[in-house]
Formats: sequence, structure tokens, C-alpha cells
Amino acid sequence: MDTVDLLLHPVRLRLVHALSGDRALTTSQMCALLPDVSKATVYRHVGSLADAGILDVADEQRVRGAVERTYRLRRERAVVDAEAAARVTPDEHRRIFAVATATLLAEFGAYLDREGADPVADQVGYRQHAIWLSPAERAELIGELRSVLVRRIGNAPAPDRVRHLISPILFPAEEPVREPAEEPLREPAEESAQESANPGTAGR
Repeated sequence: MDTVDLLLHPVRLRLVHALSGDRALTTSQMCALLPDVSKATVYRHVGSLADAGILDVADEQRVRGAVERTYRLRRERAVVDAEAAARVTPDEHRRIFAVATATLLAEFGAYLDREGADPVADQVGYRQHAIWLSPAERAELIGELRSVLVRRIGNAPAPDRVRHLISPILFPAEEPVREPAEEPLREPAEESAQESANPGTAGR
């Protein structure tokens, strides 16, 4: 199973999110972070990610006669590279977008279900804006957003930090206007030859 197929599941994607920031968690701790998912399901998907090399075993210890493993995310293995992204078909894009949306819904639902959830105090935002962009302006916007996010993606867990989920979504909402193709310029001799071949057109 390649990386795209492996990450195309809301539970596996949520596990990757939970382990961001070079965090080390046991499977039991991951179950606590996904309270809406059964423990058997979490264990199964942790196993799939570990078998694929996306999770590394950071530690092992015996707990009540069983081996408890602590996992870390291998971030470089949980990335879809440009070559793989270029091979994605429109139907696969639909499937990927559906999984991403399902993941957001599950994460947001789990947040709201927590006791004391306060979207106003937590500055929760899910606004949508329609903006008009030329290709150059779009590339500039993407670069600006990327630079803002990259500065913070490397943040490690800390006592005063809470893991947040941010999911920029950008796509053209209308058919782009395409300039009509210009007719190729013809040499005068070529024009004269065409007029001779089509009598009656020159005087119109």
C-alpha cells in the first residue's frame, strides 16, 4: 500500500495529526485522543502505520505482563511527494478530499464533545472567503501562507501549547477565462496566393 492509499483513511490521518511535533505516544494514549473511535480500530490502524514505516517504535516496556509500545511519527514518510501528487486523477482527488473532509468533521466533533469546549474562547474559525486572483497572485498567496505555517509546523509540544488543526483549502470556484488563440500571422505572399485560389473574396 503506497503512502497516498495508507493515509486515505480518517482514523489513520487523525493518528498522524496526534503524533505531530515529534510527540511520542502509546497506543493507549492515542485511544484517549480519539475517544469516538473504538480501541480495536485504533490498535489496528496503529499497526498498519507501523508496518508501513510511518510510525517508529520509540520505546517498549512491560505493563501487567504485556508489552506497551511508544510510537513516534516519521514525518518524512507521512508526506505525499510532488511526483505522487502529479499522478493523482480527478476521481482520486474527490476521494482524497472526501477523506480530508471526514477527518475534519470527526476532529471537530470530538472537540465539541469534550467537556468545557468553548469555540469562542478557543477562537475557533471556519470562515470561507471568495477571492479573485490572477495566477501570479494565487502563487504569491500560497507562498505567503506556506511561509506562515512552516514557521510554526516545527513547534514541539510544550506546557503552554495545545495542538490545533488548520486545513487550508483553495480551488478555483469558476471556470477560468481563457484568451482566444490568436490566428498566426501570414506573409503577404501567402495571403495573395490564398486570394488567387479563392476568387471573389478580395473585393468583399
